[in-house]
Amino acid sequence: MKIFLDDERLAPTGWLQVRWPDEVISYLAKGMVTDISLDHDLGDDARGTGYDVLLWIEQAIVDTGFQPPKINVHTSNPAARIRMLAAVEQITRLAEMKSQ
Repeated sequence: MKIFLDDERLAPTGWLQVRWPDEVISYLAKGMVTDISLDHDLGDDARGTGYDVLLWIEQAIVDTGFQPPKINVHTSNPAARIRMLAAVEQITRLAEMKSQ
């Protein structure tokens, strides 16, 4: 399953549109996701951002050896993009370390 997290852009064909980080995390926790594409700003920071999904993935790798899906960041927020891409790099390193 491919998950597209965004509050404004429409998901590409073949991707499931979701609006909130907890929805993405629910699918990830069930092991149903092969790819995710994340926006950062979702219109209600109290409900979370795309970065929260990355934090969950990092913690799941450390706690359980979770195998992350392919991750794409499509946010237009420049500062958030830098932070999210750094998190993706960290996720990649953690996953490689856990798989050895």
